Amino acid sequence: MRTYQHEVKYYECDRMGITHHSNYVRIMEEARVDWMDQLGYGFDRMEAEGVVSPVVEVQCSYKHSTTFKDVIDVEVHLAEMSALKITFAYTMRVGERVVCTARSVHCFLEGGRPVALAKRFPQLYEAIQNL
Repeated sequence: MRTYQHEVKYYECDRMGITHHSNYVRIMEEARVDWMDQLGYGFDRMEAEGVVSPVVEVQCSYKHSTTFKDVIDVEVHLAEMSALKITFAYTMRVGERVVCTARSVHCFLEGGRPVALAKRFPQLYEAIQNL
């Protein structure tokens, strides 16, 4: 499990002064990119080698609202991994309060075709398995 911090920006808030729900998906992406970077094999490296990892599913459960300047601690961990997909789970907190729980599912494509992570990036696959 990795932790990432995001401070809510003014522009991320709606007219009611709370963080707009769509921003949580962006925060998940920030945390996921950081998680991969910490493994030493970021998305930028993967994409430079011709592989992309699109989102195929997102699920969010909003527990409490956040507002401008709140610092959201995002815990990221691997929920599931198969030959072609990876599922991340996220728990977002402000202090001790859980504000959102979420999951995102991603596949791996090379030239628009599915690619098995274990075969294409065995070192990354092993690093993820050893978490």
